[in-house]
Amino acid sequence: MRIVVDAMGSDRHPQPDVEGAVQAAREHGIEIVLVGRKDMVEPELANHDLSGLAISLVHASQVIEMKEHPAAAAKSKKDSSMVVGMRMLKQGQVDAFVSAGNSGGVLAVALLYLGRIKGVKRPALSTVFPTRDNLCFVLDVGANADCRPEYLLQFAMMGSVYAERVLGIADPRVAIVSNGEEEGKGNALVQQTYPLLKASGLNFVGNAEGKDIPTGLADVIVTDGFTGNVIAKLSEGVAGFMLDIIKEEIRSRPMATVGALLARSAFEEVRRRLDYREYGGAPLLGVDGTVIVAHGRSDSLAIKNAIRVAKHAVEQDTVNAIRHGITQSLAASSVE
Repeated sequence: MRIVVDAMGSDRHPQPDVEGAVQAAREHGIEIVLVGRKDMVEPELANHDLSGLAISLVHASQVIEMKEHPAAAAKSKKDSSMVVGMRMLKQGQVDAFVSAGNSGGVLAVALLYLGRIKGVKRPALSTVFPTRDNLCFVLDVGANADCRPEYLLQFAMMGSVYAERVLGIADPRVAIVSNGEEEGKGNALVQQTYPLLKASGLNFVGNAEGKDIPTGLADVIVTDGFTGNVIAKLSEGVAGFMLDIIKEEIRSRPMATVGALLARSAFEEVRRRLDYREYGGAPLLGVDGTVIVAHGRSDSLAIKNAIRVAKHAVEQDTVNAIRHGITQSLAASSVE
């Protein structure tokens, strides 16, 4: 398996991108192709022992920056690390693409060079979300701020395929985000999507309020990209805020410090479950190739885990599974 990694993606590129790629190559025994500026990437590679590892470097002279307009940069910067890496995926030279760069840029480049899977109306950016018992899969979290009911229906189908194939969840439960659990609640988009999901053949369990997501009510949570992005960013902020408060309160109480030492392993497990780095990256579902988008402030751990996510998606042939599901869905709707 060969996975191409955008070495110029993260906010602190290329150090975490290179270090995470080296760690992934060592732990998973896969071949890594780093794409980026040689004058910056080669010195970082020199800091690591690469003996026995399959790591190569492809030069790309340009970088799509966070502040740039994604679509314009995708078209004008043809020698950017994103474009060079995505072209390699399109040409079959690699099996997956991973980047911690501008998520809008990744989406624009993927649409320009890979295109959508036939029948997919809109690709969706997705993420794993920790729940009380395990985790759930949320989409869309930023690719489509405005959606139609048929988009959400396809998001649900793609999310179910991913949850089953990659996350190992049999017959995943699907819910749609709403402001009330009863059928009939929600805005016009939710109310129009509800009957489509109910008749889809998916394991649809109804509406999910915000409070229901971390309880594990459903395995796949469907929403528009605007709402999903707010949920993801708010949850990330609250998790960090709560951990900081706990640390401050423990430090301010001598006896609490003793208790914290005794419960250190439990606190460490809580931190791990709430740490976005442990979950790697967000799959961009619906494009015709395996594309994983990591957080811009990713460190080497997050990059390593994003590559792991890409590896699992390739192993489970997620793209073709989605292609098959979309084809079946279109065939069923034409019969109806």
